[in-house]
Amino acid sequence: MEVNIIQKNGHLPLERTIMEGRFIYLLVFVLMLIAIQPLDEAIGKYGILLDLISTAILVSAIYAISQRKSSRIVGVLLAIPLLVSLWLNFLKSTWLQMSGIVSGIAFFAFINIFILRFIFSREKITKDLIAGAAVVYLLTAIMWTYAYRFIEMIQPGSFTIAQSQSIGDQSPFLYYSFVTITTLGYGDIFPVTTAAKYCAILEAVIGQLYLVITVAWLVGVHISQSMDKKS
Repeated sequence: MEVNIIQKNGHLPLERTIMEGRFIYLLVFVLMLIAIQPLDEAIGKYGILLDLISTAILVSAIYAISQRKSSRIVGVLLAIPLLVSLWLNFLKSTWLQMSGIVSGIAFFAFINIFILRFIFSREKITKDLIAGAAVVYLLTAIMWTYAYRFIEMIQPGSFTIAQSQSIGDQSPFLYYSFVTITTLGYGDIFPVTTAAKYCAILEAVIGQLYLVITVAWLVGVHISQSMDKKS
């Protein structure tokens, strides 16, 4: 539950003050992940920029839900396999990669559910709330990145991809996921198997429904908030 107790000196409690801007921090790291992708590829396979930013996303995501101890514990437990697979990727262990992929799907799904519950329980629009709504959309695309990797691992050849890119890397699937959720569909990567095709359809539909529903809700709350101020 959100802390609403005011300290004796008239200031907000330290816990509430620290939580201000939590979704903005997460949004910044997600945008950094997208922005540094070309730079990391230019550095080469030994560059750790993506690993550092990915770790920052996990930490800031856990921080965003840390107001509840139970949520924080679940978030940490789900993030551990993903972090291990991320930093021990050089071992090329199939079991390690699979555990990280499954952990990634579960972790980002859990984070999104928590943020959505928080967002739709608010009655006041703030900058942090808008950032939270935006970050859910972006984290959904990241979650689907792991879903596509999972499909490719259990059924190799599920995607046709340009020869210049390696199907074993996360980068092509991250690109494909964002292209799919935004319904751009360039066609340089496309699903081949039934599972891959319908996974892409599901992402595109969920992405569009989320935008419609969330924007409508934010507008409605903003109108209600404006009317309350005038009355």
